[in-house]
Amino acid sequence: MRTLVLSRRDVEAVSTMPMAVDAVEEAFAAYARGEAEMPPKVYLDLPDHEGDFRAMPSRIGGAGGEVAGVKWVNSHPKNPERFGLPSVMGLYVLSDPKNAFPLAVMDATLLTALRTGAAAGVASKHLCGSAPKTVGFVGSGVQARFLHAAHVAVFGHTFAGVFADRDTALAEKLAHELGGRAGTVEEAAGCDVVCTSTPVRHPIVQRAWVRNDAHVNAMGADGPGKQELDPQILFDAQVVIDESHQAEHSGEINVPIHDGTYALDRVAGTLGQIITGQRKVDRSALTLFDSTGLAIQDAALAARIFAAASAQKVGLEVDLVGLG
Repeated sequence: MRTLVLSRRDVEAVSTMPMAVDAVEEAFAAYARGEAEMPPKVYLDLPDHEGDFRAMPSRIGGAGGEVAGVKWVNSHPKNPERFGLPSVMGLYVLSDPKNAFPLAVMDATLLTALRTGAAAGVASKHLCGSAPKTVGFVGSGVQARFLHAAHVAVFGHTFAGVFADRDTALAEKLAHELGGRAGTVEEAAGCDVVCTSTPVRHPIVQRAWVRNDAHVNAMGADGPGKQELDPQILFDAQVVIDESHQAEHSGEINVPIHDGTYALDRVAGTLGQIITGQRKVDRSALTLFDSTGLAIQDAALAARIFAAASAQKVGLEVDLVGLG
């Protein structure tokens, strides 16, 4: 028995956004059905280096079989300007739960970007009243490309993108490459669907800019103290989270909960509960998905990448644990 080692190029060669959307949708549903296990995300803060590490273990079952794994991933927002490295890098170890054999070790940088974008696409699929005519992207970094790709995978090339960033040249570049136009944060926040993916700690999207029938994907807040949205948006919206512990600790709702102005019992449900029909929202009114990123998303997508790579003979097989 050998372990399959997959580089970034290998993962890129076999993975697609539709694959990621399907995997993430099933992961949310499996968790809601009790077919997955996910201990709390472990944070290792690195204040001297303005970043952190996260360890994310999980097990997921269901019709596609059972897998388990762990992702070791970082968040260093200043990496690109300081070291020319991505803000987020990761490594994934995928194992067979019945015997603990390491099936694969793979780059998780692309995997993370794919499943994060896919989560927003899945949320828009289940929380939008209809296919959006406009999608606004607040933050035009690497993740915005995957958020855009996920919405194309779900809705097709039927919407116009509005890209906003404090670096206007970055927004203009992305608009030129992906189609659409660069605009202000206010213009992006006024779209049918709004996707935020910034590392800010103070709200940059005001309530007055967001339509009463819009859907918002709040993707940037993934650590304590991070906050992208005017809290009034939370009060007015039907808030759907990915998982209660993580959302309370590090999601968009974490700051107002800490301040005592918002409570977890105001949440409309988890995305998995919406997908499986356990909870419902009024899709014609304002909805918001608060995403922190779940380990089960990684496990589900890693399993599909492993299967595709094995079928296509991609990657390097290694006798990692010395079985000969």
